[in-house]
Amino acid sequence: MKFSEALKLMKQGAKVKIPGWNGYWCWDDEKQTIMIHCRPKDSDQGQGAVLDIRETQRVEYTFMHTQRDDWMIADENNCGVLGGQSTFGFGDAIRYLKRGLKVSRKGWNGKKQYIQIATGISYKTADNEIVNCEHDAIGNKAIAFVGTSGVQMGWLASQADMLAEDWIFAE
Repeated sequence: MKFSEALKLMKQGAKVKIPGWNGYWCWDDEKQTIMIHCRPKDSDQGQGAVLDIRETQRVEYTFMHTQRDDWMIADENNCGVLGGQSTFGFGDAIRYLKRGLKVSRKGWNGKKQYIQIATGISYKTADNEIVNCEHDAIGNKAIAFVGTSGVQMGWLASQADMLAEDWIFAE
């Protein structure tokens, strides 16, 4: 849903969020503002917090979310602060990777498997020469798959991975 609809629902008492968020936003009638409920590691204060949206330290980041059209009702199934687990699609997974976070799929068989952005990539040639990888468009980055057998550089998503909505944050 669009933010305008989410705001109406908040004013009626609903808790709302965006896929991938483990916290939620709600309306405070007394203060006449949106309150942001955060996990400790997502809070500007470094602790689980309820933050008045007017006091956010990340104004541009916070308000860019009002342009999204994928708002949803937050509940005990889809929101970490409420006891659930947040999931999201591949587009958000890529966005989180670019922010330095680790992500994985709930549907992956092996535990502790995830992907992350790798930088500073180099390799050794058959002549024992160390080559530092540089690319004009992407620099020195690749997606690395970290699994039970080790690390696979240059991981490629399958169509199932790209279409899945069960992406989660890896610890």
